Amino acid sequence: MSTPGTPGAAGTGGVPDRDRWPEPPGHSRAGTAVTELIIATFRLNGLLLESAQTLAARGGLTAAWWQVLGGVLDEPRTVAEIGRRMGLSRQAVQRVADVLAGRGLAEYRDNPAHRRARLLACTEAGYWAVRQITLAQHPWTNALGASVDLETLRAAVATLDRMADLVEQNPPDSSSKPDAGQ
Repeated sequence: MSTPGTPGAAGTGGVPDRDRWPEPPGHSRAGTAVTELIIATFRLNGLLLESAQTLAARGGLTAAWWQVLGGVLDEPRTVAEIGRRMGLSRQAVQRVADVLAGRGLAEYRDNPAHRRARLLACTEAGYWAVRQITLAQHPWTNALGASVDLETLRAAVATLDRMADLVEQNPPDSSSKPDAGQ
């Protein structure tokens, strides 16, 4: 039990006693499965980021640099377009894009569709760095893919794409906090 006036005391902006915590609404079977998917995705994301860092080093890049370059390998794009495509904030992409341009791995080009939003394009040095990564990445993903049925992999991609669409369309309501006294 917390003492009034201490950081954990109820009514002081701290954490209320456990017996005053609100009960969460019930969880459906589907809701439980989504939660399990989220936890598995967090785990996979951590492992993939660690692996991406190792692979990116083969091309003298970081995982973040590789991710942003990956957004312009097929065609130049604005920073905002890269962010939407890669699930990154425009500000994060801008910081990395400036580094890539400064190192000669990418370059800014005029955008005929928009005077202020320049396009980021991969340079030959950027393509070369990505090729060095690909020399290690393809054998690694081939080995992983050989361990899982192809239809299972395709179903996983479809499920993740569908869940990403649903989360984009239905973000959690961050503006309301439950009342701790209820």
